[in-house]
Amino acid sequence: MSSSAIPSAPPDASPRTPEEEKRLRLAALHAEAEAGGGPERIARQHAAGKLTARERIDLLLDPGSFVEIDKFVTHRCTDFGMEKKKILGDGVVTGYGLIDGRQVFVFAQDFTVFGGSLSGAYAQKICKIMDLAMRVGAPVIGLNDSGGARIQEGVESLAGYAEIFLRNTLASGVIPQISLILGPCAGGAVYSPAITDFIIMTKETSYMFITGPDVIKTVTHEEVTKETLGGALTHATKSGVAHFAAEDEASAIRLTRELLSFLPLNNAEDPPFVPTDDDPFREDEKLKTIVPDNPNKPYDIKEIIRTVVDDNHFFEVQEHWAKNIVIGFARLGGRSVGIVANQPAVLAGVLDIDASVKAARFVRFCDCFNIPLVTFVDVPGFLPGTAQEWGGIIRHGAKLLYAYAEATVPKVTVITRKAYGGAYDVMASKHIRADINYAYPTAEIAVMGPDGAVNIIFREQIKNASDPEAEKARLVSEYREKFANPYKAAELGYIDEVILPEQTRGRLIRALEMLKNKRQENPPKKHGNIPL
Repeated sequence: MSSSAIPSAPPDASPRTPEEEKRLRLAALHAEAEAGGGPERIARQHAAGKLTARERIDLLLDPGSFVEIDKFVTHRCTDFGMEKKKILGDGVVTGYGLIDGRQVFVFAQDFTVFGGSLSGAYAQKICKIMDLAMRVGAPVIGLNDSGGARIQEGVESLAGYAEIFLRNTLASGVIPQISLILGPCAGGAVYSPAITDFIIMTKETSYMFITGPDVIKTVTHEEVTKETLGGALTHATKSGVAHFAAEDEASAIRLTRELLSFLPLNNAEDPPFVPTDDDPFREDEKLKTIVPDNPNKPYDIKEIIRTVVDDNHFFEVQEHWAKNIVIGFARLGGRSVGIVANQPAVLAGVLDIDASVKAARFVRFCDCFNIPLVTFVDVPGFLPGTAQEWGGIIRHGAKLLYAYAEATVPKVTVITRKAYGGAYDVMASKHIRADINYAYPTAEIAVMGPDGAVNIIFREQIKNASDPEAEKARLVSEYREKFANPYKAAELGYIDEVILPEQTRGRLIRALEMLKNKRQENPPKKHGNIPL
């Protein structure tokens, strides 16, 4: 509880000057604020496998760079005896500092103070740094560990959440926003992270849900644990809410620092350039054999990605959700790029609801922040079935189409194998304003696969043949030779160049270099109406 008592002077000491008294008082207030909820609560935080708010900030920011704001703020509640329970800082540490020498703003919820619960004053502290971040154009990082709204404050607490949500929304697409979930995040509190660009959770010590296990049991009679309902692995594999599931807090913070290294500080800047010794025209022999001769044989698209990017380093996002599409960041010739790729090793790389939503959000993020898009295509189409149709694959698939068509950043596409039907159009085709489109000689660009096409076009001919199987095989071979290749699309200018796989890195880097000053604008409007 608040106490700004100044330590008394020893009996034999000479009287303190007014200046000394003021300095001592200030030092006492600093020590009190930094003590948070006190040694016992800090010990409980550590026993739960969690760091304190200030320990987290120290790990996140460059040493000695943190500048705290509103350290002495306290709540204004006078109900339920709360006027006797005031702690300096009121449960959230806010301020600014540096990550790799670049400006960021940060707030860290302190679970040792009122369980990290949000009050009106607490919300104002967060809003103040978000407003500052918008003014100066720097990312906001939220370290979340809170029991939710402070019940004693009632609607003032709810109003505080809404003020934060508003700022999250206004800042969206202007400055990067990253949320680390390092403890509980429940009820209305989840909507602030949900609006931000990336969510990083820690395994076994963090969870997110709208309603907890007790309420669910009462209402639906389901029995579920917090971890199963809303833990890091649940949100990283089932819901797609979490972009990363880190082993522990230190890992989550390392992920955050690396993620920021690919991003600009705001939407008016370009991402940071990182010089590399990796030869821009390096040709790897392994690329010649990664795509199998058999068009139905799976392979790992991440092998191609890692082989062509700088230093073979690919920073994957949402690795464990909708695995049939791959997204993430890398560098090509030192420049940050966003990569989207169908994954033939999972569901043959087909587009479904989750894959479409995952990729669409990532494409829009990259477009917001001037990060060029590189797309690797091997897609047999959209996933068929009643579950997909009734789940709205038309609407959700249209999100990805909309995102690519809307994006004005440089867009370079490589078709490695299949590009069938509407999925060919959706995956950054020339027709939706991709700038440069390449294809491997193994590319098959058609309305559908040879087998399906022959069944439709030559149904009667096959049925009436003396040897239907042999006739079908002959027709499939002829169709594949004529249509299941990149050359018809190249004749029409839909493919700019058919390249050898080992040339991929050099072609991508040259294309991005050519496009670095690209300027393209969409028609003037308030905003589009993406099919949500």
